[in-house]
Amino acid sequence: MKKLITILFLALSINSVSAFATPTLKVSVNGMVCAFCAQGIEKKVKALAETKEVYVNLKAHLVAIELKEGQKLSNETITKIIKDAGYDVTNIEESEHPLAHIKAGMDK
Repeated sequence: MKKLITILFLALSINSVSAFATPTLKVSVNGMVCAFCAQGIEKKVKALAETKEVYVNLKAHLVAIELKEGQKLSNETITKIIKDAGYDVTNIEESEHPLAHIKAGMDK
């Protein structure tokens, strides 16, 4: 019985931690062809008040945005910023993984 209660407690703890985890957005971008392109996008996205950290992977055409705790960023805002910089957004999805995990997976 103690084992069951312990397992239940751990499961609830894990769920509550993930509910408060900082969201990371994965944005697929067309048109990034050089490091200068990537730097420009990174600078514009980092300037947002909601942004905690940004990772740009040029080869994968990916911009990963980790938001500050409790913050949200609309797809429209992201699309506008990247489009105003001269690039096209093809997809935006929320990742269950933190930015560091995405970065590590892309760098392999």
